[in-house]
Amino acid sequence: MPLKEEVTSLVAAALEGKPLFIVDVTVKGENSRPKISVSVDGDEGITIDECARISRTVGDRIEELDLIPQAYTLEVSSPGLDQPLRLPRQYNRHQGRNVKVHLRDGSIRTGKLLVAGETAITLAEEVKGKKKAVTPPEVTIPLADIEKTFVLVSFSQGGS
Repeated sequence: MPLKEEVTSLVAAALEGKPLFIVDVTVKGENSRPKISVSVDGDEGITIDECARISRTVGDRIEELDLIPQAYTLEVSSPGLDQPLRLPRQYNRHQGRNVKVHLRDGSIRTGKLLVAGETAITLAEEVKGKKKAVTPPEVTIPLADIEKTFVLVSFSQGGS
């Protein structure tokens, strides 16, 4: 079994029974000094302590099973804000936030993520010109039509 699949299996075992899931596993330099990068997320997010626990658990299992005879690097982290949403499950916790959706046809839609379903998302699409009296139109986008989606960071302060 390829190293990526074996590591993915070990990570899945470490996540069993927790509200966490694998976003991505990459292995680079498999023949020299492998660098294994694991991206994990959760329905309510993930803490650095959880990432550290997963790293220790997976690292211990790699050693026990002698999967990698040479020195290697193992990184377990959450997907950063600069990383696109990859899985339908990731959309759920970002409901109510503004997103930028790049579609496969090359167009871009921006708006507030209202609904995240298994096969589609619904946005309150941003109205250009900021006309406050205009209710943003709702648009439903099939996940199959989405190339990538980024959560937009807002630095505005709530309140007044």
